[in-house]
Amino acid sequence: MKNSVRLPAFAKVNLCLDVIGRRPDGYHELRTIFQTIGLRDTLELSRARQPGIALEVSDPALSAGPDNLVYRAIETIARGMDFRGGVRAKLTKRIPVARGLGGGSSDAAAALIGMLRLTGHQRDFPLQKLMEIASTLGADVPFFLFGGRALAVNRGDEIYPLEDAPKRTVVVISPKEIGVSTKEAYQWLSAELTNRADAPNIWRFCALCWSGQGKVSNDFEGPVFGRHARLGEIRDALLQVGAAEAALAGSGSAVFGIFRNPAQARRAARKFPEDSVFVVETLSRERYGRAMGWVPA
Repeated sequence: MKNSVRLPAFAKVNLCLDVIGRRPDGYHELRTIFQTIGLRDTLELSRARQPGIALEVSDPALSAGPDNLVYRAIETIARGMDFRGGVRAKLTKRIPVARGLGGGSSDAAAALIGMLRLTGHQRDFPLQKLMEIASTLGADVPFFLFGGRALAVNRGDEIYPLEDAPKRTVVVISPKEIGVSTKEAYQWLSAELTNRADAPNIWRFCALCWSGQGKVSNDFEGPVFGRHARLGEIRDALLQVGAAEAALAGSGSAVFGIFRNPAQARRAARKFPEDSVFVVETLSRERYGRAMGWVPA
């Protein structure tokens, strides 16, 4: 057991994002390829003398109570391992909030892994139980237990690790004046989902797997770019300045471009002085596991 641990919480991009339709349970059926990138928050956990959870968050706009996914993750896994001690947590945010980069889910996964390390249970806590806990916190939280590159199906919570692609430089553009609600993005996409209702899921599944070897794609781009034209302009500008591929991140509003040349990526980043811009690398599953200090058995 340790008195404190410090972990990164990495962002992700969706190399492909295919929304099949609405499921009977009200969620949406997804086929997507996740890829972790070097943009990250930082989470520090330490033991406290007083029972309970004390969470500090660097972004004052975010809750530091039970509404925060980090708080919920600590609370849930502590109950699952019958840990009754106190925990202090400090979350330093760098991943832009509500931009389709998975920051909240990644923070939650870091909290789960951090609690395993803090209590010395990283080797004996059942992986299946950990996955179930992660899934209750959010559809893409299970992915952040592994990182790297992975295919996700169903709600995005069923994860199949894929072979890591060669390392690439990624430029992430987060427009300060544009926010996209995930709920609204799904509503905008609803008409297209209805039109796909008769498409056999198995063929769309195969198509996504094949697309993972080629162009990036995102079903949200049509409806989101139709309402926020500048996001489409950012994607096109990234392609014009040398990105091999560019797409909307998740349901937005961040946009990312993939570059083979780091110097070219840095030059491209200077073309967006009015926005928050991050130049990072893709992370393999091995590098991700080393950074988290935990590799699932």
